[in-house]
Amino acid sequence: MVTVTPPSTWSYALRLPHDPRAARVARMTVRAVLGGHGRQEVLDTVELLTSGLVANAYLHTEGPASLRLTAVGDGRLRVGVWDSDPHIPAPFAKPPGHRLPPAPADGEGGRGLYLVQEYADWWGGWPLGGGGGKLLWFEVGG
Repeated sequence: MVTVTPPSTWSYALRLPHDPRAARVARMTVRAVLGGHGRQEVLDTVELLTSGLVANAYLHTEGPASLRLTAVGDGRLRVGVWDSDPHIPAPFAKPPGHRLPPAPADGEGGRGLYLVQEYADWWGGWPLGGGGGKLLWFEVGG
């Protein structure tokens, strides 16, 4: 009898329309993928941070977004969110060791990106030239 071992690396991608329900769809996708791969130890963190990035893509752009979940090996999970705006917001524009202050308590925004620096192990952002928008990513685990 042959035993099948699931691969240690995998990747899932999801295209999200410009829709206020996109963050919810992204959360449900994260929950299904990580649950299916037995990654409950990072589920809550990944779900929270992914939801924040997708919500920002909806709030700050007029177009679609894309989500990619990738197990990159050594127990690490990378999440990337692409959108059409080329601006790289803090903390993604700074190295992971650079800490930003929390958003003001009475402010209307800024908490989601602050959570990335608090809960992710690594993060970054890349502008995609030629009107290609940007990719924001974070890693957890490992």
